[in-house]
Amino acid sequence: MNAKQTIDPTAQIVRAQVTRVCGASSTLKDDYLAIEEPLEIRIEALVGAARQTKSISITMRTPGFDQELAAGFLFTEGILRSPDEIIEIVGCGSETGAHHGHNTVKVRLCDHAVIAWPTLERHFYSTSSCGVCGKASLDALEVPGLQPISRAGFQIAESQIHTLHQKVRAHQETFEQTGGLHGAALFSDAGELIAVREDVGRHNAVDKLLGGAFMQGMTPLSTRLLFLSGRASFELVQKALVAGVPMIVAVGAPSSLAVELAKRFDLTLIGFVREERFNIYHGAWRVRAR
Repeated sequence: MNAKQTIDPTAQIVRAQVTRVCGASSTLKDDYLAIEEPLEIRIEALVGAARQTKSISITMRTPGFDQELAAGFLFTEGILRSPDEIIEIVGCGSETGAHHGHNTVKVRLCDHAVIAWPTLERHFYSTSSCGVCGKASLDALEVPGLQPISRAGFQIAESQIHTLHQKVRAHQETFEQTGGLHGAALFSDAGELIAVREDVGRHNAVDKLLGGAFMQGMTPLSTRLLFLSGRASFELVQKALVAGVPMIVAVGAPSSLAVELAKRFDLTLIGFVREERFNIYHGAWRVRAR
């Protein structure tokens, strides 16, 4: 691959020259890559009698919707409980880098926000592919205070589940150009697409999506379905539970811990969604016949 790259004005994709090999021939072509850059999340809050700023996490993400990503991360990690705890979320990075240096955000919290600093154990790095790699101990894996999902209320028709993937793909513009992003989406029980977010990290895509809903005061999302373009892992099921989502539909496979967590808290978990089939791993009562 030629190392020459040009930053795209959208700051989510980069143009690169590649050598495309087909059989015995090769040609130089322009290609597009999804941008992956670090985002440092800081919290400014009242600590004792004075306000302090502390770094909480660094995650590798696709630039865009950084405020939602920060809010979603803090919400789904159980650090914040209400959007009223947030005064503002502002960028505070230096003016360098492919995304104009906007790779640091500070979440300014109200004085009444209670942060359990001693138990807030996160390393300053987590990869774009795994939302739990930065946990400092096994005890920190599960967010405290998770509640079982009510069996009453949310249901969706089997026929609607078959349509979800194409509806999401129609709104994944960056994925169509690069093929390198995960997608997450919220749907109503009528199969109506509410919102879509993309990112190089599957947990970041979910944090952006749920963070947007959290900031708008829409949580708990008891009347929404979470769609995942990839696999369903433990951390993604946990994020859905924090947000009160009753159902996850994933294109890929769930992990054993994801299924175990779904069963513990009565979340409907569906995987391997294809054109006319899918597997229900738990919670079949939320799927209506055609």
